[in-house]
Amino acid sequence: MITGIVVALPEEISTLTAKKMTKGSCYFVTDTLLVAYSGAGSENAQGAAKQLLDKGATQLISWGCAAALSDQLKPGDLTLAASLVRADAQGEIESGVSSAWHQHCKRILTDVMAVHTGALLESKRIVSASSEKKHLFSETGAIALDMESIAVASMAKQKNIPFIAIRVIADPVSMDLPQAISAALNAQGDVVLSKLLGFLVLHPWELPGLIKLGLHFNAATKTLKTLARILDKITDVDQANAAAF
Repeated sequence: MITGIVVALPEEISTLTAKKMTKGSCYFVTDTLLVAYSGAGSENAQGAAKQLLDKGATQLISWGCAAALSDQLKPGDLTLAASLVRADAQGEIESGVSSAWHQHCKRILTDVMAVHTGALLESKRIVSASSEKKHLFSETGAIALDMESIAVASMAKQKNIPFIAIRVIADPVSMDLPQAISAALNAQGDVVLSKLLGFLVLHPWELPGLIKLGLHFNAATKTLKTLARILDKITDVDQANAAAF
């Protein structure tokens, strides 16, 4: 049994391995754990998931950070998606998460930390405004959003293998992301440091917001590192039952 993990950002990869990976690469962390560095967005995630499947992955995890839509979630909180909502489905909730694996993870993780379950919404772009996050919660009922999980789930469903999404909150619903983040993105959705620094030179008042976001992100990666230490238990699930959606 090989578990494939799709990770979008290098900071999220560092919670799983000390190896420096390049975007688009795939690496065995252990004999049974395979990590793919996808980069941000659904297309990148789909390509990474296919790469994992081609290398023999028999179950898939979407791993990393998420934005909160529910005001009950704070930075560092763990969300374990029970269902998924496509960005273009008018809030329609669909299956995609393995119910057996989800319940297995919930049993294990509840002994370690609080586990928040609910719908995970797909976003095609970074949602910066607090008002938009609140609107999305009202419209869909989803508790959090990310850009990659649905694409990974779709690849798992095509192969009829188990999928779960393990996502930790980085930015709370009350937070407007600093404009510097959007200004520093390239066409591939990656933050370019030179663009970020250049924007800060012209907009120094953005710095406090970036520092606050950095602290939130640190809280999220701390939780992910805790989860990484028990990945053997998380991934040890009976696949005869876990593939059921």
